[in-house]
Amino acid sequence: MTETAPLVTILDDEPAIRTMLAQTLEEAGFRTLTFARATEFEAALRTHSPDICLVDLSLPDRDGLTLVHRLALEQGARVIIISGRAEVQDRVTGLELGADDYIIKPFDPAEVVARIRARLRRDAPGPNTGNTARFGPWTAHFDRYVLEDDTGQETPFSHAEGEVLRLFLDRPKRLISRQAMQEALGGAAGESFDRAMDVRISRLRTKLREDPKNPRLIKTIYGAGYIFLGDVTWRDR
Repeated sequence: MTETAPLVTILDDEPAIRTMLAQTLEEAGFRTLTFARATEFEAALRTHSPDICLVDLSLPDRDGLTLVHRLALEQGARVIIISGRAEVQDRVTGLELGADDYIIKPFDPAEVVARIRARLRRDAPGPNTGNTARFGPWTAHFDRYVLEDDTGQETPFSHAEGEVLRLFLDRPKRLISRQAMQEALGGAAGESFDRAMDVRISRLRTKLREDPKNPRLIKTIYGAGYIFLGDVTWRDR
């Protein structure tokens, strides 16, 4: 195991699940850190920068959904929820709050490994490998997960929102269908994915100060998908 191997943090109050996941992930070549309580996990984040955070929602000392939202929005962390809550609304809420994926207990640990690898592959450098994109009065800083306007005012966005924004900025003035979004961003197609995408796009429009009745940058093509109308310049390629 090398120090450059991806680091996965596991936050779950069930010892058997922590042990099972840590063993499986380490055998697959990942480094792991395990935590039973949110306070221990948050303290560790001061000195560690995990590549993926596995977070259970039922924690003894913190509301899991609140933690997921803070991780995704304030720290731009990649978060995969692992939970026994199997209702569609629970999954939708988790994704809306910024989680990148949602795995329902009980699960096969090999599936968790596959989901993590898929998540990291989607973050691998693509055609535009820069960290900064300029469009209209906006600059998107993907290294810091913030939008900056011409006055220097900054607005943070979550990792999940950043995925959608980067997808648009990589393909300006081209129609992106729902199916293309699902294939690019992963996740199972269906109502929960569609609702999660609608929420992320709505939040991006708000942060870009778009008129919801007549957005200038992210246009909805009803029955077909979305199109980003701005001119995009990438930096730091």
